[in-house]
Amino acid sequence: MIIDNELTLQQLDADLKTFWELSGQKIRLIEKEYTTTQGAPVFTVAGKYSPKGWTDWTQGFQVGASILQFDATGDEEFLALGKKQTVEEMAPHITHVGVHDHGFNNLSTYGNLLRLMKEGRFAGDEFERHFYELALKSSGAVQASRWTDLPDGGYIYSFNGPHSLFVDTIRSCRILMVAHLLGHSLMGENDESISLLGRALDHMKATAKYAVFYGEGRDSYDEWGRTAHESIFNVNDGNYRCPNSQQGFSGFTTWTRGLAWAMLGFPEELELLKTLDDAELEPFGGRDELEAIFLKAAKATCDWFIEKTPTDGIPYWDGGAPNLHQLGDYLNRPADPFNDWEPVDSSAAAIGAQGLLKLGKYLGLETADGKKYWQAGLTASRTMLGDPYISRDEKHQGLLLHSIYHQPNGWDHVPEGGKISYGEACMWGDYHVRELMLCLTRELNGQPEYSFFAGLNR
Repeated sequence: MIIDNELTLQQLDADLKTFWELSGQKIRLIEKEYTTTQGAPVFTVAGKYSPKGWTDWTQGFQVGASILQFDATGDEEFLALGKKQTVEEMAPHITHVGVHDHGFNNLSTYGNLLRLMKEGRFAGDEFERHFYELALKSSGAVQASRWTDLPDGGYIYSFNGPHSLFVDTIRSCRILMVAHLLGHSLMGENDESISLLGRALDHMKATAKYAVFYGEGRDSYDEWGRTAHESIFNVNDGNYRCPNSQQGFSGFTTWTRGLAWAMLGFPEELELLKTLDDAELEPFGGRDELEAIFLKAAKATCDWFIEKTPTDGIPYWDGGAPNLHQLGDYLNRPADPFNDWEPVDSSAAAIGAQGLLKLGKYLGLETADGKKYWQAGLTASRTMLGDPYISRDEKHQGLLLHSIYHQPNGWDHVPEGGKISYGEACMWGDYHVRELMLCLTRELNGQPEYSFFAGLNR
């Protein structure tokens, strides 16, 4: 990346206003044209959202988009829609025992509604508050039950089974943290009370240890900030076996959306650790140890993104994609979503940019590192607010263009006459670009910083 150190948040004001206008149009268009009887919307095909069964992890993004739209604009049309859809669509996700995605679906809906209620943005009664809290407590416990023990901790295992740790799941740690802050725990056999805080911290430590690389010689391709999508374990003895990838090119290359989940997941959990008492963290390693582990992982992944992403802050879908060499000196010019060889992934940029902003704020904008990460996040955000990434076509249901779901499986739509997928959107990209721009909008308006645990921290 080329970080624009002179770029200010105020310079993005007009583009942010346009963004929220376009965002509202897309939400209304999907509500008018899409029916969830065919399944949750996943990505667009020729501009229209379509389902794609693998795991049902995107419905919370569809519903949560309306809630973020209300947060940013105050338009109660979207609050009403988000509440209605949460009640009608989201209950199965609370008790879904087959996925590692609770922190996506349920914090995007019940979590955002509880946060806004506690901020006083709308007047809900005590019963409504308890409704959201019960959903979040239950979701956190269900997610925590999906557990594999390791000799030095454990992890929430992916939908692939007990042997599989996904880097994505770092963001599902948030649901365990929220449930813990609400006073909940997981009840096991013989009425054993299992700490949700403890399980979240253990999962984060496992992710930092096994999914993130630090240039310390773990394998021949070890480099500072590289991530593996999947880490494989022998469940008979808990031994780590190898890196793997489901959606990236290989276990030895960096799938950039997986990288982005780590870039965001570690800084936002560091934000939360600041609010917890030392005594609460002591049984799980203590503040100094935990913060050191998570900060190292956050800085490594964010540094990799800055070093290995084209000048405008939009990465290609995998840092080791096999045809990148066909693009020549691609890191020293803006990303080209219309090339003939490898797709870019704007959804990775949307997720990762928020991580850059949060890490910058965590370190302090008065510090050199803090300013670097913050300005990198602003630089990528500016790119996504402009052409060719923001969708201005009134008939296109997507908001953030040029995203990728599963390049190895060939799921993404390739337009007629094209050689790669481009011009399409995905539900997580649209949601996370809204979340990214909400962070900036709230900052610009002098509102409290956006965080998943707002109103719950002690």
